[in-house]
Amino acid sequence: MSIFASVELGPPVEVFALNKACLDDPNPNKVNLGVGAYRTNEGKPWILPVVKKAEAAIVADGSLNHEYLPVLGMDTITNAASTLLLGEDNDALKAKRAFGVQCLSGTGALRLGAEFLARILQRTTFYYSDPTWENHHKVFLYAGFKEPRTYRYWHQETRAIDFPGMLEDLGNAPEGAVIILHACAHNPTGIDPTEDQWKQIADVCEKRKLFPFFDSAYQGFASGDPNKDAFAVRYFVSRGFELFCAQSFAKNFGLYNERIGNLTVVQKEASTSAAVASQITLLVRGMYSNPPAFGSRIVSRVLNDKDLRNEWMDCIKTMSSRIITMRKALYDELVALKTPGTWEHITNQIGMFSYTGLNEKQVQILIKEFSIYLLKTGRISMCGLNESNVAYVARAIHAAATRE
Repeated sequence: MSIFASVELGPPVEVFALNKACLDDPNPNKVNLGVGAYRTNEGKPWILPVVKKAEAAIVADGSLNHEYLPVLGMDTITNAASTLLLGEDNDALKAKRAFGVQCLSGTGALRLGAEFLARILQRTTFYYSDPTWENHHKVFLYAGFKEPRTYRYWHQETRAIDFPGMLEDLGNAPEGAVIILHACAHNPTGIDPTEDQWKQIADVCEKRKLFPFFDSAYQGFASGDPNKDAFAVRYFVSRGFELFCAQSFAKNFGLYNERIGNLTVVQKEASTSAAVASQITLLVRGMYSNPPAFGSRIVSRVLNDKDLRNEWMDCIKTMSSRIITMRKALYDELVALKTPGTWEHITNQIGMFSYTGLNEKQVQILIKEFSIYLLKTGRISMCGLNESNVAYVARAIHAAATRE
């Protein structure tokens, strides 16, 4: 008998299973609202023009080779990424209390940070929002954390943040617990705390001596303004917090398969940087040895060149503006149909995703009867909507919401 005979079949990853089901569906009106990737108004993937320009320059550069990168990545990308996050004049960067580590996109940055916290700092408890990106739970448990806990976030009746519940749960967290916070464009709800609410969250974290671990997957992509989208992280740093922030360049550069990310580490003293970096080096060496070059060269070239960076700013405004337009279009269609319930939350939300408030039964109606594919939680990717299908999607939601 094979030694693998006892291995049980794992459950499918919902979003990937949805994508396959949509691909296999012969319905010409099918709509994929599950995929977490930008699409144009024609429903096609978009290679950012500035990315094409950077790629061409890299290919034409005869001085480049395929040698290994440093274990912690190229300084040109890690410095640029951490500066994008924290700001040009950030005191932590000036004092060398903050540094970046090139990672395998945002997921890899989360995993590396979690490995450090669990193995080196012996942290065991982590909190994540209810709901959150489904991979947070898995990444931290696989890294060695023992106690996963949730804090309240989404209020189904009000279609908004359960802010009192969130503060209460964080206020009851044990000292030293790691708190995963979405820097902007909360996934899956699309609802972010206000600036005043972020200040109250910081108060609780400071009082309870909690460790903030930000997940920044949508800087610039959310609002079109990277500085606005970095408010929460910058505010916490200004308060003197030590923290981690996982950055991804999948969404805001369209580099989904290049796996380029950064882990920004912020400390109280610059004197701890060498030791922290040395331990992270050993963790990387034991997991994947060193990071890939191509995606990092693209991001580095764009962020470090004034003209290319300005072009990139135009690109992220194009993406964020289209999503905002689709939010309003869906809302307007639902209101015109007099669909039961309140739908203001769709336009109040921000970023790639929207938590529609549809229940699982209604989701199944959309999938089975209309070939509209979305997660069972009711989360949809706004990027899947366009001028050609938004009315069809709205009519399907109306049919599901009015079904007895």
